[in-house]
This record gives sequence, structure tokens and C-alpha cells, in this order.
Amino acid sequence: MTEPSKNKEPDDKMSSEDYENLLNRYQFSTKEITPGKILKGRIIKATADHLLVDIGFKTEGMIPVEDFAAPAEMKAIKPGSEIEAVLEKTDLKDGYLVLSKKRADEIKALDALDRAYHHKSSISGTVIEKTRGGFNVDVGVKAFLPDSHADIRPVKDHGSFVGQTFKFRVIKFDRKASNAVLSRRLLLQDEREKRKKRVFGSLAKGQHIKGQVKSITNFGAFVDVGGIEGLLHVTDISWGKLMNPAEVLKPGQEIEVVVLDFNEDDEKISLGLKQLQPDPWESAAQKYPAGQKVKGKVSSLVDFGAFVELENGIEGLVHVSDLSWSRKTIHPKKLLSPGQEVEVVVLDVNQQSRRISLGLKQVMPHPLEIFKQNYGIGSRIKGKVTNLTDFGAFVEVEKGIEGLVHISDISWEKIKAPSEKLQTGQEVEVVILNIDVEKQKVSLGIKQLEGDIWEDFCVRHKPGDIVKVKIARIADFGIFVDILPGIEGVVFASELDEQKVENPAQVFKIGEEKSAKILRLDAKSHKISLSFRQAQFDIQKKEYQKYMESQETKMTFGDLLKEQLKNINAPKKSRKKE
Repeated sequence: MTEPSKNKEPDDKMSSEDYENLLNRYQFSTKEITPGKILKGRIIKATADHLLVDIGFKTEGMIPVEDFAAPAEMKAIKPGSEIEAVLEKTDLKDGYLVLSKKRADEIKALDALDRAYHHKSSISGTVIEKTRGGFNVDVGVKAFLPDSHADIRPVKDHGSFVGQTFKFRVIKFDRKASNAVLSRRLLLQDEREKRKKRVFGSLAKGQHIKGQVKSITNFGAFVDVGGIEGLLHVTDISWGKLMNPAEVLKPGQEIEVVVLDFNEDDEKISLGLKQLQPDPWESAAQKYPAGQKVKGKVSSLVDFGAFVELENGIEGLVHVSDLSWSRKTIHPKKLLSPGQEVEVVVLDVNQQSRRISLGLKQVMPHPLEIFKQNYGIGSRIKGKVTNLTDFGAFVEVEKGIEGLVHISDISWEKIKAPSEKLQTGQEVEVVILNIDVEKQKVSLGIKQLEGDIWEDFCVRHKPGDIVKVKIARIADFGIFVDILPGIEGVVFASELDEQKVENPAQVFKIGEEKSAKILRLDAKSHKISLSFRQAQFDIQKKEYQKYMESQETKMTFGDLLKEQLKNINAPKKSRKKE
């Protein structure tokens, strides 16, 4: 084997005899190899400029090193390695053949594109750069990959896409122009459809399968189960309250899940993780009977109460009304904090609706029970007026314990508003009238400090007594009168006058003082019925008796009658009209 001579004589000096000898020496025939044909050879030697290749002829072929763009290709070349190249030209004068590996690679690449296009098979290529509207891909020759065909979903990170090697489907091909358009999306869709049929064909509800967590969102995690992703919703990860799936899962984690439901047409698979464990609510009613004291941890606070976790998956609500015995509404944040351990009482369990009502205040005895043990009915106690309303005044007698002094129990006198006698912040002494622990009510009185004026009045007066009264209110059925401060009576219409009074307001005036006779007296119900008519008659009778007692001489009945007739004058017409 000889190398081409570097000091070759010019062509015009070669004689015809030398040329003929050279042809005979290499037994060369242009019919055996022609330019453009791919030849197989074996590498003989590598130099700095070229490779010498034995292609089975008397003369060697030469491949320029420029045909090897990647440095790794040159490093992999060893003597004896097989290689394919295309005959570019014959240089018989120099005694060697000019070969092109690059051209051979292009022809092979075009052949592969042609086969992939017509047989709808795949071809491998490397994304080399981002270009307008897509990517350039090296498949032996440069091919174009549109953005819409790069992936099933739009590629957001173009930089990470470049440099990766994928398989593609050839959707357009022109061999003469060496032009090819690729699609990775169609290939992925085909592969996905095959995986879909394989996965959905083997699924069953309730089935336990293994999968890998692909991604985590705030509403759950997507799990790969054989090439198809299913959704593991946050509510199906744990029986307990889970705010973020990342608390228990991470991408790449291998987990076992339960198939809850699936729909092949929609390509949806619902998965569950908590279903691998028994439902804690199935035994909640037996485990947490009403009235039992249990310990738990405050999981969250809301305006209407506090949620307490009794165990993983079992959570109860302490309503704001069950946080404290105080009558005032206290926000849960002022009493509790998330994560705090508390002892509560189970008030009610609804296993069907998965609800447990808890009580915090019920752990301690009701303050009114202690108050009732310390103070009995009729006890006197001091307190401070905290609030005035139209119907009475609230007085705090102990910290957290308020009682109501009804407007009727403020004074024996009739008042229109509590502010006439009391003011907020005022310290007062009160009498305990009643303590109702169940209804959480304490009734207080102030007027009772003076004793019962009705009882005193009833002792001093009886039916038939004539008393001075003042007209307080006028109604259609009669007149209300004040007898003493705090003691009121009523004069019905039939007892106003000897003659029938149709409209009392036209005859009597508010504030007018009159004499009235007590007809009925009820100390228990505090009711007094009076009469103007009978009082007037009794007064006249007493005056007549006094008159009779003042006469020095006795008079017969006839004399008395004559005397009375003299004092009676005939009524005048105008008087009659009136």
C-alpha cells in the first residue's frame, strides 16, 4: 500500500506509456465505481489532514478530516474500523480516490427521512437551535420542527429544549430540496393513545396500584400510573385536614394509591391515598359519646368558633357560644391559638354528616352555679351598672356575672326610663330576686331594698277607705290614678260619676286631684279598684251627718223635708239645655 507522492510530476510530463502502466497496475474500471455511490471501507491510517480508507480496490480512498464535525468522532476512529463514504471524484494522476463521509451521511439521512415519511415511522434527531416559528433539528440533515409540533403542551423553556434528542414523525418531505418538516407531538399522541388503551384496559374501581408523583399543586397531586397521569385530590390524601399536599408528598415519590373512578373518553383517573386506611368516622359515635371529656389540638380559628382535631381525620367545632360562660360574645382568637392543646366536652356527634359539636366552657362549672351557692334569693349585693336599656339596667355583681334590674324593679314610683334613676358606671346595692342557671339569668331589684310598699299600704288600708288620688292616665274604659308614689289604682267608667260618662277625657284632666273610695284591694297582684262616684256619696253622707249633729233642736222628718224643698229652685231653661 502506497501513499500519494507529494512531489508528483506535472501531468504534461507523464508519458502515455506511464499512464497505461498505471491503469494496469490498479486494474481500475470506471464501471465498477461511479461518483455519488456509497462505498464501504476500512480505515487504514489517520493523518492530520485525512483518513486513508481501503475500499477493496488497488488504490485507497481519502476522506478529509473536515467531514468529521464532532471532535468525538475523530477520537473514536481506529485503524480497522469500518466506515461509509461517497466517491466524490477519481484522481488517477495522484493514484487515490476522493471520498466524502459527510455526503454519505446526508444520503443516508435522506434515505431514512424518505422511509420514515412513507412508512409513517419515527426518526431520531437532536434539537440544535431555536428559529422563527420553531426549531432546527439535526437528523443527518437539517430539518424544521414547528412550535405547535414540539410537544403536546406548549414549550415554555426553549433553552432547555435545545440540545435534547427526541424521536419525531416526518409530516412533510422533499428529497430534491432536502427539505423535511417534523412533528414530535404526533408521535407523543400516538404513544399516549397506546398507553391509554393499555392502562385503562387494566383499571378497576377499588384497585390498588403503584404510581409516581409527577407534580404537586395546591389542589392535589398528579400521579403517573403506567404512562397516564391520574389526579390525587387534596381531600383524598389524608382523612385529616390537609392545607398543602406538599406536606406529605414530593415529586418523584413512589406511592400506592386506590383507583376511585376513571373515564377513558375524558382520560381522567381519580385516585385516593387515604382510602388505604379505615375511615375514622365509622367508629366516631362509639369512641366519642356525648358528655365525654376529650383532649384535642386547635386546628383553626374562625369568627364563629374554633375547630379542634381530636385525632387524624376527626375534627369537631367549638361554637363561639360554647367557648365561655360570659354573656358577651368573645372572639375565639382572644381565648385560643392554633396548635394549642385543650380539653373539651363532646356535646353531640352526627356520624352521617361527619360533625362533632364540642364545648369548652362545659369543662368548668357554670359561674352561676358557684354564685348560687354563695348567694341565696333575697341576698343583698353591690354591683356596677354596665348598661341601660328601655326595659331595665344590667348590673355586674361579680366578674363575668351580670344581672338585670327590670324597670319595674328600679323604683316603687312609675318611671318611663331607667335613666331617670340610674346611670352607667354607678355603683348600686341590689337584692337578688332569682337565679336561673339553665337560662343563665339573674333577676335583681333595687326598690325591694325599701321593703314592699304594697304590703305596707295593704296593712294600713282596706276596702271602703277614701283616699286622695291624682289622675295619671285616661283611657276609654276608665282612669288610672296615683295613690302613693309607686302605688297605682284604676277607676272604671261605671264608677266615675252617677251619670254615665261617654268620654272621660272631656270631663277629667290629667293631674287633677280627687277623692276615691277603695272598692277592691289585691296585695299579691298589686291591683286596686276605686270609685269616684261612691266616694262622693260617702262624703256627702258624712257631711249630712255632721250637719245633723250640729242642730240644737230636733226636727221632724217633715220639717226636714220642707227645709230641703225650699233650697231647691226650679231649673232654668239655659241650665236645662246645658
